[in-house]
Amino acid sequence: MDYTSYLMIGNVAVWLGVGGYILFLSSRQRRYELRLKQMEQLRDEC
Repeated sequence: MDYTSYLMIGNVAVWLGVGGYILFLSSRQRRYELRLKQMEQLRDEC
């Protein structure tokens, strides 16, 4: 393999990592939004 193949593999690996991290952050954000709605409903019931 020449250096361009390694460069391409590295580039793909980095973008897969970035995409995975974005998916991870979006799932955490959805969980926090759901938890916030639950807390707001509990506050409104009191």
